[in-house]
Amino acid sequence: MAKQLSYWETTSFFNFDTVIIGSGIVGLSAAIHLKKTAPGLKVAILERGFLPAGASTKNAGFACFGSISELMEQERTSGSEKLAALVEKRWKGLLKLRTILGDKAVDYQQLGGYELFKSNDVPLYETCVAKIEHYNQLLKFVTGSYSFCIDDNKILKSGFKGITGLIANRHEAQIDTGKMMLALIQYAQHLGCMVFNNCDVEEILEGKKLIIKSKNGSFSAKSVIITTNAFVNKLIAGLDVKPGRGQVLITKPIKNLKIEGSFHYDKGYYYFRNINNRVLLGGGRNLDFKGEETAAFGLTATVQDALERLLSEVILPETDFEIDQRWSGIMAFGKELEPIVKEARPKVYCAVRCNGMGVAMGSQTGEDVAELVLKSL
Repeated sequence: MAKQLSYWETTSFFNFDTVIIGSGIVGLSAAIHLKKTAPGLKVAILERGFLPAGASTKNAGFACFGSISELMEQERTSGSEKLAALVEKRWKGLLKLRTILGDKAVDYQQLGGYELFKSNDVPLYETCVAKIEHYNQLLKFVTGSYSFCIDDNKILKSGFKGITGLIANRHEAQIDTGKMMLALIQYAQHLGCMVFNNCDVEEILEGKKLIIKSKNGSFSAKSVIITTNAFVNKLIAGLDVKPGRGQVLITKPIKNLKIEGSFHYDKGYYYFRNINNRVLLGGGRNLDFKGEETAAFGLTATVQDALERLLSEVILPETDFEIDQRWSGIMAFGKELEPIVKEARPKVYCAVRCNGMGVAMGSQTGEDVAELVLKSL
C-alpha cells in the first residue's frame, strides 16, 4: 500500500509530533493528556487491530483495587508502604477515568466487590478476616473511609453453593468496558487525535526524526509512546513483561438473577459479575500458568470446562443457563507490581505492564508517560 500513497496523503497523514502505538486505555489516556495540556501537538495513535487489541475491550470491567487475599500477596512482594502507594495509584486512576468520561458514559455502578471463600478455604478466610482491620487502616487515607467488612448475608442473597465466607469491599464497582473504550476513542478524536486502525508497527528507526514503519507506510515523529502492554517486547526487548491470557465467557440473560456486584474467587484467579441480567465469568490461569503465559488469543477446554463447572456448581446452582459468548484477552505481568513507565530509547517511551489492573491503572499510567514526553519538549 505504501507505494500507492499520493503526495497529499504522505504530507498530511504521516507526520506527527508524537505517535502512540496501541489504542488501549493507556494509549488513549496518554493521547488525551497530551492534547489537553498542549493542544497544538499533532498526535496520532496506531492500532494493530480493527478494535483495540490486548485486554482493554476484553476484560471484565472491574473498577477495583484488590481483594484482601490479593493485597496480602502483593504486600508480601512489595511491603506495606509500596502497596499503599500502588493502591493509591489504582484509586486515583479510577477517579481520573471517571472524571474524564463521566460515570454515565462508562455505566459506572458502585455495587461493591466481594471475595468468596469455599468450605476448604477456612484457614485462608480466617487469615483474611484477621487482616481486615490492617487494610482498612492502611488504605483509609486513600479511600477516605474503611473498605472491607464481613458480609456473609450476601452468600444467601446471591444463591451461592459451597461458599462459607464472604468479605465485602464497599468501594469497588463495575463499568461497561465497551462503552468506556468507545467514549475514550471519541474523546481523543474530539481533541484532534488521529486514530489509525489495522496499522501494525514493524519497527522504529532512529534518526533526526523517529521513523515508525508499518505495512501501511512510514510515519515520522519527534517522540513515540509504546503502550502495547503484553506485546511490547516486539518493539523494545528485555523488559520484565510476560503475557497472561485471560479467558472469559458470558451467559445469556437469566430471569430473576440474584447476583449483583463484582466477585473474586479462589485468591482472585476467578472473577465474575452481573451485566444486563447475565453472568460474566473469567479466569482460570492458575490451572495452566505456563500454557496461559501466551500472547496468542484463544480458548482451551481445560479453562472453559472449569469456568462452566464453577457456574453450575457454585455461582448458579440449580439454575438453568446457556453460554452466549466466549473470548480471551491478553494481559501483562512482571515481577514488580508497578507499571513500567520510562524512556526506553532516546525519544521512545513506554507505558506497559499493568499486572491485570488496567482499568484501574490505565488512565494514570497514560498520564504519567505523557508527562515524560511533555517535559522533553
